[in-house]
Amino acid sequence: MFGIYLRRELSRRKKAALVIAMGLALGIALVITVNSVSAGMTQAQDKVLKSLYGLGTDMTVTKARSAPKAGSSQGPNFKFDAKSSSRTSQSSDRVMTQGGQALKSSLVQQVAAQKGVASAVGALSLNVIKVNGSFTQGRAQSSGSGAQQGRPGGGSGQPQVQGGGANFDVNNYSVAGVDVTDQALGPLAAMKITSGKTFTSAQTDAKVAVVGKSYAKEKSYKVGSTLTISGTKYTVIGIATPDSSESSTDVYVPLKQAQSLGDAKNEVTTIYVKATDSKQISAVKKTIQSNISGTTVTTSSDLASTVSGSLSTASSLATSVGKWLSVAVLAAAFLVAALLTSSAVSRRVREFGTLKALGWPSRKVTRQVVGESVVNGLMGGALGIALGLAAAYTVTAISPKLTAQLGSTGGGMRGGMGGGPGQQSAQNTLEIALSAPVSATTIALAVGLAVAGGLIAGAMGGWRASRMRPADALRSVS
Repeated sequence: MFGIYLRRELSRRKKAALVIAMGLALGIALVITVNSVSAGMTQAQDKVLKSLYGLGTDMTVTKARSAPKAGSSQGPNFKFDAKSSSRTSQSSDRVMTQGGQALKSSLVQQVAAQKGVASAVGALSLNVIKVNGSFTQGRAQSSGSGAQQGRPGGGSGQPQVQGGGANFDVNNYSVAGVDVTDQALGPLAAMKITSGKTFTSAQTDAKVAVVGKSYAKEKSYKVGSTLTISGTKYTVIGIATPDSSESSTDVYVPLKQAQSLGDAKNEVTTIYVKATDSKQISAVKKTIQSNISGTTVTTSSDLASTVSGSLSTASSLATSVGKWLSVAVLAAAFLVAALLTSSAVSRRVREFGTLKALGWPSRKVTRQVVGESVVNGLMGGALGIALGLAAAYTVTAISPKLTAQLGSTGGGMRGGMGGGPGQQSAQNTLEIALSAPVSATTIALAVGLAVAGGLIAGAMGGWRASRMRPADALRSVS
């Protein structure tokens, strides 16, 4: 009886049911869209962080660079040999450690032994400036007569040097020394070998290199090519592509080779740390800082706070404005559904009064109104889920580009990955394609909101219907 009457009443009032369902659908669709976009923002930020500090890295340990001594210069300098030939080709590499001050390699084992640390590996970041070109020697020629030089009285003048000059190219690139025995953590963790192969555990001091895809394309490097750094030749064994965004490192070599190039024997610039429990990262950070003095520990949360650009702006809008807008629209949709249901009950005075005169108790009338409202809510939920999925799919299909800029964290992860003071700001700007993934939790939330909306509307309408008396139906008869 309940089902038959429910179906009949809904079919009789299709327009009213559709209006209530559409109001709820718009609110639910907005909630789904905002939640999916917020999830996409979180994923985009994770991509930025993983491309910078490496997959699986929870924190890094570095040491702030000390201030230079008075009168000393830490800038690059180049010395060329003077030769007697008229045209002389010259080439010189300047290799400098990048990021913070170097740490002793022994600190890697000390960090790994701290409570809450699952593993730790060291890496050395270098910056290489290669100057390559030639000098052209000028020629001394006699200046001729004094009259020709504008001097009265004639006589020969001083010889003058004519011609000569210099033409040099400057190539600036970054090199990361990788602990080949544990590549799941560190600079190469966020890279995927798309051509060739990566290092083997036996190549701890081999003259081999893995080159980033962008740098390989720029310099036409392929697997098997020879790369020369400061006079040492390395064989390219692999081309690496970032899992997401772009990498600030151009060349990867075994750690011992990087230490040799940078004259940094038994030293590292960054220690990459993985915690045993991701929920205890803050506690592990405090433990390392208290037990190992003079170090700076930077977590992914610290790094996330420095991300700016359109990604940060959009994330703030989605988190604050978007969620408050969703709450406001959803509350308005619930209120409208409740008012429309109450209004519909008021127009059914004769119907409900007659049912009570025939013996229906108030609870049965209330159940009837609540049942109709819940069905309207479920219809609105289905429409809202469809609209929300369509909006999320549209965002993913369009894939709007967002930029993320990483600020300084005082010698933290960014410095360890090759983002030292000498790096250009353009290298710290990443472009991310936004997606809007819809999770099962979001769908479940939408269904819950649909049922809640129906119950709220039904509760108000049912309360109104329960107060009607059979006499009201008799008075409404003309």
